[in-house]
Amino acid sequence: MTAYVVSMMAIDDPDTYRKYTDRTPPIVAKYGGKFLARGGAVTTLEGDPYQDRMVILEFPSQQHVLDWLADPDYQEAMIFRHASSVARILMMEADDNTLNPDPKL
Repeated sequence: MTAYVVSMMAIDDPDTYRKYTDRTPPIVAKYGGKFLARGGAVTTLEGDPYQDRMVILEFPSQQHVLDWLADPDYQEAMIFRHASSVARILMMEADDNTLNPDPKL
């Protein structure tokens, strides 16, 4: 089942961060992933204004995401992200029930 990754980064060193972004596209593609949005403008519709970087990726499954994260080349690239930003990265599996979703309250 399709899995989505939403990454939100507060970047404090753009030059070092670019060393991360330069390396990631072929590694994402290696695991069947694709960028749906990558660093575009974000408009806050409700809540506190969001001013940092956001990336949305799509993968064939959660296992593909986990394999991507464990890839040695990605592990090496992450060193640059960790050195230049603070991130919050979320993974969500697509749910077939979009007509009557369970609110899980």
